[in-house]
Amino acid sequence: MSIKDDISSVKNELNSEEKFLESFIKLERFYKKYKIIILSVAGLIVVSIISYLSIRYVQNDNKVQANVAFNKLIKSPKDLASIKVLKEKNQKLYQIFEYLNVKENNKKSDITLKYLKELLSYEKALSSKNINALNQVSMQKNFLLKEFAIFNKALILTDQQKFNDAKLALKLIPKTSKVNDLAKILNHYLLSK
Repeated sequence: MSIKDDISSVKNELNSEEKFLESFIKLERFYKKYKIIILSVAGLIVVSIISYLSIRYVQNDNKVQANVAFNKLIKSPKDLASIKVLKEKNQKLYQIFEYLNVKENNKKSDITLKYLKELLSYEKALSSKNINALNQVSMQKNFLLKEFAIFNKALILTDQQKFNDAKLALKLIPKTSKVNDLAKILNHYLLSK
C-alpha cells in the first residue's frame, strides 16, 4: 500500500509541475504576442509618473519662490527683482501685492481678481462717502461685504441727515446677517429721528 501511495504522490507532483510548465508556456506565448503593447503601456506608465512628479516639483518650487518674493516685497515694496519673480511665478499672489500697494499709495490699479477689485472699489466708495458707488458695490450679487456696505451706506445717510433713506437701507440687511446687530443699534438711534 505504501508503494501505491508513493506512486500516487509522484503522479500528483508530476501533474502539478506539468500544469506549472503549461501555464508558464501560455504566459510566454501571451507575452510574445502582445510584447509591443505591454512594453508601450509600461513605458507610458513610467513616463506619466515621471511627468507627474516633475510637474509637482516645479509647482512646489514656484510656490516657494513666489512666497519668498512676496515676503521680500512686504518688507521692501520697490524690490523690482522680487516683483518680477512674483509676477512670473504666482499671478494671484502678485494681484494681492498690487492690491496692498494700491491701497497704501492711492494709485491707479490693474487688479483683475474679482474679489480684490470689488474690495478696492468698496474702499474707494467708502472713503469718498459716495452713496452711488456704495449702491453699485452692495448690489453686486456675490460681493463678500454686501451687508456691511449697506450698513455703511446707512451710516453715511444718517450723517447726511437723510434718516428715512437710512431706515430703508437698513431694511435690506437680512436678519441672519452678522451685521444685523450693528443695524439694530443704528435703527434704535434712528427711532428718535
